[in-house]
Amino acid sequence: MRIKMCSIHVTDPASAHAFYTETLGFDTLMAMPEGNLFIVTSPDSGGVGLLLEPSDNPIGETYRTSVYDAGMPAIVLGSPDVRADYERLTAAGVAFRGEPAEDPYGVSAVFDDQHGNLIQLHQD
Repeated sequence: MRIKMCSIHVTDPASAHAFYTETLGFDTLMAMPEGNLFIVTSPDSGGVGLLLEPSDNPIGETYRTSVYDAGMPAIVLGSPDVRADYERLTAAGVAFRGEPAEDPYGVSAVFDDQHGNLIQLHQD
């Protein structure tokens, strides 16, 4: 077995799609604006999809808000160089919760995806 797709609840899927593709550098796997359906993939993921799930479901919105308010990342993205991605994304206007930090598990940094989620970058 392998992971085929996972999802993240966002406040506006179309706008999140633009952020995830234009700012983060993901590719579009599927875009159906008429159905508010947007799936992105990392260029090197082997086709694993990330569904940008609308938070119009009260359960989804409660979950998204609770995770965000607790300061917990909704998802962890791998990076070969967190510090370089931090510099690139900061220059693009992405708001980080702090500078990259190293601990016994590696280097990581957390940013706000501007669509209701905190995202952790972790160095592969």
